[in-house]
Amino acid sequence: MSLNITALTPVFCAEVSGVDLRLPLEDAIFDEIREVLDAYSILIIPGEPLDDDQQVAFSERFGPLERTLGANPASGTAFARQSNLDMKSGDIIPTDDKRMHYQQANMLWHADSSYKPMPSLCSVLSAREVPPDGGATEFASTRAAYESLSDAAKSKIDDAVVEHDIVYSRGLVGFEFPKEIGDANPPARHPLVQTNPVTGRKSVLIGAHAKRIIGWSDDESRAMLDDLLERAAAPENAYSHAWRNGDVVIWDNRAALHRATPYDHTRHRRLMQRTTIGNPAVIETYGAYPAIAEA
Repeated sequence: MSLNITALTPVFCAEVSGVDLRLPLEDAIFDEIREVLDAYSILIIPGEPLDDDQQVAFSERFGPLERTLGANPASGTAFARQSNLDMKSGDIIPTDDKRMHYQQANMLWHADSSYKPMPSLCSVLSAREVPPDGGATEFASTRAAYESLSDAAKSKIDDAVVEHDIVYSRGLVGFEFPKEIGDANPPARHPLVQTNPVTGRKSVLIGAHAKRIIGWSDDESRAMLDDLLERAAAPENAYSHAWRNGDVVIWDNRAALHRATPYDHTRHRRLMQRTTIGNPAVIETYGAYPAIAEA
């Protein structure tokens, strides 16, 4: 068996067919999925109505699964629940509930878990129940952002380190964590430029969690991070996915950003289950990041 691959943009993103994720995959088929993810950064696999156990089994082929923070509706599980539905009752969550406030930040461009000491390799999002309109997920290529830079600009950032902070990013939408959760999730530092060890292609680790470039002035840091984001999200480097029930989308958090878009969450039900896979190779490669003198 071989996968059927259809490129969806000239830059990144492909639709994949010829595989059933609900069944145990042969190593050769999974290896092909992994190879295509490295090449395209975003994989759309339609018509795969996974249950929780099937999604976990498939996701664990990529690596160790993360657990979610206390403010997420699926707190403490292997899932990050993107939904307006209460887990226990199934009722629509009121607009003024903190769980809906927390999810507002999902509409900012971001890479999942860049604020953690071990950032994410990739995420798997399964559409369980989608609204009749709205609620698309948009993707942007941080690989294209890096490749659009001049040689001088690449040289300037090649050794840069960025501080990522979920307290900072959630604060952008006015959400405040309880002190104990904020203290338990201090900022993390990662190289701004990421290199895919398989393809050798470079990308930038940016998005809403990216607070500052270590050692740069605040103005210079923000200007560079904003410029890189603008490059990544340029129309020619972006893709918008209109969900259908049963769709599965896999994205490489090292090479792409994503964001949610609005839907009428007071009238329509939406349930998306995301598993996020950690990237232990980062720690193995770099070890503990050295202390860097502040500017």
